[in-house]
Amino acid sequence: MSAAPLTDLDRLCIHTITTKSWDLETAAAKFSAAGVKGITVWRDTYADRDIAATGRMLRDHDLSIVSTCRGGFFPGATASARQTAIDDNRRAIAEAHELGAPLVVLVCGAVPGQSLEDSRKQIADGIAAVLPDCEATGVKLGIEPLHPMYADSRSAVNTLGQANDMCEQLKSPHVGVAADVYHLWWDPNLQTEIARCGEIGALFSFHVCDWRSPTIDFLNDRGLMGEGCINIPQIRGWVEDAGFTGFNEVEVFSHRLWAMDQDEYLKQIIQAYRDHV
Repeated sequence: MSAAPLTDLDRLCIHTITTKSWDLETAAAKFSAAGVKGITVWRDTYADRDIAATGRMLRDHDLSIVSTCRGGFFPGATASARQTAIDDNRRAIAEAHELGAPLVVLVCGAVPGQSLEDSRKQIADGIAAVLPDCEATGVKLGIEPLHPMYADSRSAVNTLGQANDMCEQLKSPHVGVAADVYHLWWDPNLQTEIARCGEIGALFSFHVCDWRSPTIDFLNDRGLMGEGCINIPQIRGWVEDAGFTGFNEVEVFSHRLWAMDQDEYLKQIIQAYRDHV
């Protein structure tokens, strides 16, 4: 069953990567003026800035800071590479805390030629290594399972079932899942695993966009909601049935959409959100 139509923008969050050409001040001002209530901040947008002041600026625009993107990439061919990743994730957690973000989204990583089992173990070990930082700051981590097309180098966690398994293995209230329809819509077990995710209290965030058919670039040809073949209202219904009441986060990577007038694009994002989420 599909979710009820959205009548307001109270749960709309937009990722800064979605309007990639706007700096953070511009995105904050434009989102807020349009009635958007949430923002997910990609780490590159506050590099070399006063992070605490940046968080205050976002809140001054009446925006909830939903999360930061991204941590992860834990697997490595050497112990040194794995330690470098752990150190970066510690920085990501500290940055999120300073910004005032409750969650860091994890793109977990993989190593080409290394078994997926080994990469998954290194992911779990890496998350476990940074849990003391989460406990000290209160910042949570959202494991984002990625479509299997990314299993070579971007993530060895490719289904919601695998992400749920990892959450149950780690047994921490600071570890959950970031569920993105672009990566998960194809999974025949999706409804069951969303329900399971809710049962274990691990459904931390929900990302939306669409899968264009045919797609011309698996990374940078995502569609706005309604431009593709994903039944987003149905999946949102499953997510809400599982108890999720957080933001619906629009995360779009698209050379086509980045190239258009971004003010017009923002209008299209909001209309697509109302009509197709």
